[in-house]
Amino acid sequence: MSIDQAVRDLAARVRELKPIIETEEATKTAFIIPFISSVLGYDVTDPREVIPEYTADVGTKRGEKVDFAIKSGNDFRFLIECKKIGEPLDIAHAHQLVRYFNVTDTEFAILTNGEVYEFYAQLDAVNRMDEKPFMTLDLAAVDARIFPHLERCTKSQFDSESIAASAEELKYVSELRKAIASDFADPSADWVRLLTSRVTSRRMTAANMELFTRLTATAASQFLKDEANRRLRSAQDLDEQLTPSTPTAAAPTVEPDEGTDRSDDGIVTTPEEKEAYGIIRAICCSEVPATDIHMRDAKSYCAINLHDNNRKPLARLYFDRRTPRIGIFDENKEEHPFDLTEGIAQIYEHAELLRRRVRSLLG
Repeated sequence: MSIDQAVRDLAARVRELKPIIETEEATKTAFIIPFISSVLGYDVTDPREVIPEYTADVGTKRGEKVDFAIKSGNDFRFLIECKKIGEPLDIAHAHQLVRYFNVTDTEFAILTNGEVYEFYAQLDAVNRMDEKPFMTLDLAAVDARIFPHLERCTKSQFDSESIAASAEELKYVSELRKAIASDFADPSADWVRLLTSRVTSRRMTAANMELFTRLTATAASQFLKDEANRRLRSAQDLDEQLTPSTPTAAAPTVEPDEGTDRSDDGIVTTPEEKEAYGIIRAICCSEVPATDIHMRDAKSYCAINLHDNNRKPLARLYFDRRTPRIGIFDENKEEHPFDLTEGIAQIYEHAELLRRRVRSLLG
C-alpha cells in the first residue's frame, strides 16, 4: 500500500472513531498502533522492533517510561510519546520524552494525540531535542506535500541522514510560512518598517506607524486576492487557447466556455465545473498535454478523465452540494474526497495528487 493511501485510510478511521475515544489507551489502540504498523511499516507484534512502555532510567529519574520505542537492531529510530485524542500537543508536557531523547543516541521523536503527529529532531543542538517539530502530520487536514518526507521515516525507506537533511528545510520553511502568514494577517512592526522603508522616506512616528500598519494589512489582503485571481485567469486562458474552434460531433468531451451548458438529457455543466476543469488541466499539463485531459459531465458528478477514457479517471467534481467537493483517484483507482471550503481555487492544494495520478496512468 502506498504511503498516501495508508495515511488517508488512517485519517478516515480517525474521523469515524474519534467521537467515541475517551482515554489515552484507547487512542493508542485505535490510532497510534495502526500508524506505527500501516504508515511507518513496523511490526507492532515484534518486541525487537516496537517496544511499548519502554522504561528508561535517566539521571536521578528511575523508571521513566516513553509510550513506544521503535528500534532496528540496537539502534533507536523513534521514541513516541502519546496523548489522548483531542488533547493539545505541548512539548512542555512531554518531559520524559525530552529527557530520554537528550541522553540517548535517538535522533528522532514523535509526539502525538493520534490525530496530529509531530516529528522532532536535533537540528539546533546535538543530543538535544528541538523545541519545535520539523514535520507535522495532521490527519484532519492532510498535506500531501509531506508524503515524500514521511516515506523516508518508514521501515523500508529509513535513512537517518536523509531524514535529517530534509528535516532542516522542512522545519525552517514551515516556520517561515507561519511567520509570513502571521504578518499577512496581522503585520508586525518590523515588517511594516521594512516595507515602508521601500516606498516612503517618512519618519515612522506613532501616527505614521498606525497609518502604514493599516495600509500594509490592506495591501497584503489585496495581493493575496490578486494572486488567486491571476492563477485562475492563467488556467482559463490556457483552456481557451487549447479549446478547438470547431469541435467534432463525435467528441464526447464538454469544452469549457462562458455560461452554463444544458444537454438534452438534463445534464447541466456549470461555470464552476468549467473553472475547476481549467484548473485541473493547468495542473496536469506538467505531465501530459492539456488536450489529453477531458471532462465528462453526468447528473451526479462531473468526471475528469485522461485520454477521454472512463477507465482512466483522474477526479470527480461534486458541485451540486452545499460545500463543493473534489474526489481524486489514486493508483489503485480508489477515490479520496476533499471539500473545497475556500472555493474552487483550493484544488491547487491537491496539485501533486493529481499529477501523481496522471503519472500512475502513464506508467
